[in-house]
Amino acid sequence: MNPDPTPILKKTLWHRLLGSVLEELLSPVGIEVYTDLPLMSNPPEADILLLRRATPQWTPAQLERLADGIRHSQASHILIEFKYTESVNEDAWLQTLCYDTFYKRVKHLTANDVQTFLISAKTPQAETLTEWGYVETEYKGVYRTEERLLKPITLLLLNRLPPTPHNAFIKCFASRLFEKRKAFAQLRKLYLSWLTSELGQLLSGLFRCWFKETGEEFMNHELNPEQVKKLGWRWTEAFLAQLPIEERLKGLKPQEVVSQYAPQERLQGLKPQEVLSQYAPQERLQGLKPQEVVSQFAPQELLDQFDSKQIEEYLNFHRKKAQKENT
Repeated sequence: MNPDPTPILKKTLWHRLLGSVLEELLSPVGIEVYTDLPLMSNPPEADILLLRRATPQWTPAQLERLADGIRHSQASHILIEFKYTESVNEDAWLQTLCYDTFYKRVKHLTANDVQTFLISAKTPQAETLTEWGYVETEYKGVYRTEERLLKPITLLLLNRLPPTPHNAFIKCFASRLFEKRKAFAQLRKLYLSWLTSELGQLLSGLFRCWFKETGEEFMNHELNPEQVKKLGWRWTEAFLAQLPIEERLKGLKPQEVVSQYAPQERLQGLKPQEVLSQYAPQERLQGLKPQEVVSQFAPQELLDQFDSKQIEEYLNFHRKKAQKENT
């Protein structure tokens, strides 16, 4: 036995990483995302993604986040077989075709209900595409075939998709670093009010993996979505720590900043008069009993607020009250 065997590296499940990005991206706009989808009543799980919409058509908000090919499909069920490290070959076509067939059969769906995509990070040789009859459509990077068996499967080549905003999220998984860079450059130009912290951490983590570590070191580790998020969060924290305070707060409203602090933390360093000056008199006195207010003043200060007639009327009232009590 070899005393120092080469360690067996666990396989990174790339479809789960892509699925996590799509889930964070698409769930807020009503598209359900599933990974490791069971295709039969008692099957092994398939390395396939499912996008399912409830609306009759894609909404504008959904189209803003869907890649070419997918956004042009009228099907309500989108099956995705994703190949990141593997090449597009006969096994890939047969596997994807099986997924398409079994899913329609088990779910009792028609060809109009389901559209299946084989998404490849790598770009096949031109001869391979010709062999299977795949030609590029009017949309760059989107390929279809008229071959009878493979006609239900649309091929998306990430290296050839244009780096437009709606393609950028999925194009981050292209195999060529140059194409990845174009995708991330596009994302950095966007101001996305709907970009969640979870999605931001995933994208930051992926960027860190692909561009801040050596390729060999990165590829020799198994990755899962949670690890990538943690890596992205650490990188984001380190980046923010280097920014001046005004840069960190840029774009935030005052209430968004102060809401992150407890009341006592917000008031630290402020004098009482600085705080109270921000409130109208009636606001300052809310919740206080009259005796709690007047107890803070000397008798002379209280009497200075009244003229002699008011004081005399007050005294006469109490003299008469005392006389009645003594009779």
